[in-house]
Amino acid sequence: MPKKPDLREESNSALVTGLAEAKKELFNLRFQAATGQLENNARMGEVRRSIARYNTEIRMRQIAAAEALEARLAGQSLSSSTAGES
Repeated sequence: MPKKPDLREESNSALVTGLAEAKKELFNLRFQAATGQLENNARMGEVRRSIARYNTEIRMRQIAAAEALEARLAGQSLSSSTAGES
């Protein structure tokens, strides 16, 4: 079994591109299943899990960015409130 790529090392644009490609592949697999042309049924599950991995990594990055922004804003408001007290 080939090693899965480490999504944590991918850029944001690569993640979005990979997610779009995986969704397109899942659509094609569903179409093949509906027309009776699908040869590897397990591939649908693999692609669904791949989509979930992409979505998870994208969401983790969104949360990390929001937390970093919140911490930066909290630090700014804290420093501005202590500067006025002296």
